[in-house]
Amino acid sequence: MNTTNHDGSHSQPPQQQRRPRGFAAAAISNTTVTTPTTTTNPRTTRKEREKEKERTKLRERHRRAITSRMLAGLRQYGNFPLPARADMNDVLAALARDAGWIVEADGTTFRQSQPSSKLGVYPGRSVESPLSSNSLKSYSMKPSLDFPSSVLIIDDSSSPASLDSVVVPEKYSVGSIDSHDCLETDQLMQEGHSIDHEFSFIGTAYVPVYVMLGTGSINKFCQLIDREAVRKELRLLKSLHVDGVFVDCWWGIVESQGPQRYCWSGYRELFNIINELELKLQVGLAFHEYGGNASGGIPIPLPQWVLDIGKENNDIFFTDREGRRNTECLSWGIDKERVLKGRTGVEVYYDVMRSFRTEFDDMFIEGLITGVEIGLGPSGELKYPSFSEKTGWIYPGIGEFQCYDKYMQQNLHKTSNLRGYSFWAQGPENAGNYNSRPHETGFFCEQGDYDSYYGRFFLNWYARFLIDHADVILSLATLAFEEIPIVVKIPSVYWWYKSTSHAAELTAGYYNSANQDGYSALFEILKKYSVIVKFICEGLHLSSDGNHDALADPKGLTWQVLNSAWDKGLTLAGQNALIYYDKEVFMRLAETAKPINDPDHHHFAFFTFQPPLPLVENTSCFSELNHFIGCMHVDRYAVT
Repeated sequence: MNTTNHDGSHSQPPQQQRRPRGFAAAAISNTTVTTPTTTTNPRTTRKEREKEKERTKLRERHRRAITSRMLAGLRQYGNFPLPARADMNDVLAALARDAGWIVEADGTTFRQSQPSSKLGVYPGRSVESPLSSNSLKSYSMKPSLDFPSSVLIIDDSSSPASLDSVVVPEKYSVGSIDSHDCLETDQLMQEGHSIDHEFSFIGTAYVPVYVMLGTGSINKFCQLIDREAVRKELRLLKSLHVDGVFVDCWWGIVESQGPQRYCWSGYRELFNIINELELKLQVGLAFHEYGGNASGGIPIPLPQWVLDIGKENNDIFFTDREGRRNTECLSWGIDKERVLKGRTGVEVYYDVMRSFRTEFDDMFIEGLITGVEIGLGPSGELKYPSFSEKTGWIYPGIGEFQCYDKYMQQNLHKTSNLRGYSFWAQGPENAGNYNSRPHETGFFCEQGDYDSYYGRFFLNWYARFLIDHADVILSLATLAFEEIPIVVKIPSVYWWYKSTSHAAELTAGYYNSANQDGYSALFEILKKYSVIVKFICEGLHLSSDGNHDALADPKGLTWQVLNSAWDKGLTLAGQNALIYYDKEVFMRLAETAKPINDPDHHHFAFFTFQPPLPLVENTSCFSELNHFIGCMHVDRYAVT
């Protein structure tokens, strides 16, 4: 039966499906229909396509990074006037013209002796190149010239057709980029991410890199031990394009013969060699002891005459609750006490600074010495020796308060009396020991005594003592060095950072619990003297999984310290801790030194690299450091 639609047309009613009858029905019922099965999983196919897309992206990044390096090398070392958006045609044309060929607008290339059949030769650029027509092909024969390995090489004796076969380094050959067989997927992903990291720094600020020299070059008599070994090490560093070196001048060496008897001869000879090699120099005045390390460092104690005084009056050293003395450095309690042969601690430090300034006045005038780091505590860092391994501390222990010498105790008594609570004139009794955990103590645990009225008073006093020490020392340092940049080193106490008390920071002198800002007041003082804050970039090698037990957060602490300092208008620098670094951790250091996504474009003024072992050419540490320096200097390779 036909039906009429709304538009007047007719349509047939839907037909009911008829069942087959008789033999047809039997045939269908007795026939087994087999459908072809497929082993292809749609999800697997989709994943393969995504992986292939990712590999394609990485290969493209690989190619772009190689191209940018080639263009940067030709611009910097060959003085080739390549346009900002240069492609390989521009590179080939520039190389061909430099080799004496003529390249027309349509790409026709021939020697000058060959007549041109075309009108309108493509105008050559008139920028003078320091390379002769034969010098490009001879670069590989001259090891004394510092030329990047990614430079293209063309034989000018070749025919025009041979320009299609440009010789590139084997590492970056065209086949190795395009072929799936030459690079396994994991290797391609790893190299792609590495190149992507370096490529991401293009256009960022130039951050100078200084490398710290080992302590073994100067003996206890202030003599330079092995001049040739020093020159060899410095030449090796210069080959890495470092901006300069950092040298610690040890109080235990320069004033070892007696009070105010200074000897700088070994350092003078070392600085002269550094000057000969045209490297810049930063100096650290180390008023702490050096314990040596596995790489062969020689232990350097405090001056012997100071240790002799300590035998009679061991309160000149930091002391813990059990009465154990720490001889790493002098207690800040004697900053204004005349216990050092008639001089105060502050006067002793100032006399060393003034002697150094006078001895090397010529090098300051010449600009060889670009900065002076003032040691303010153990390891040269502004902190209490609360987690010293000499006392049995093991990571991630909370450490112990170091305020039990008689001079600091006298100050605590005076401060508590002024507050009207004389019974607060003591350190906390429930703060545990060096290797305790916060939850194991009554003072640092959740809702512990650290946040009581007494706890706040004590922690404020303890932190203020640290700030006052920095204040008085820096006031004299600015007198001694006038316009010379002064550097102060700040520690990275990142374990227990995610706990409410921040126990390890508290014992180190930074009142930075969850409801306090432990750095703002200090940075106000440092800003007064316009010092450079050098932050120890430590803990970046730890994985997030490895930080759970210690509630550590090195990234969180780094973010707080850097942003607090930048908010105060301070200049920041960085230094690594003494551990082995792989490429991933080096990249974290570079990202810390100049945050890529920072809208204010903050960055470190410089970075001091402390090598974990003596640098040896062609080793992994050497190559990783070379890559790191390239990322820190990457603005010289910037492509606009």
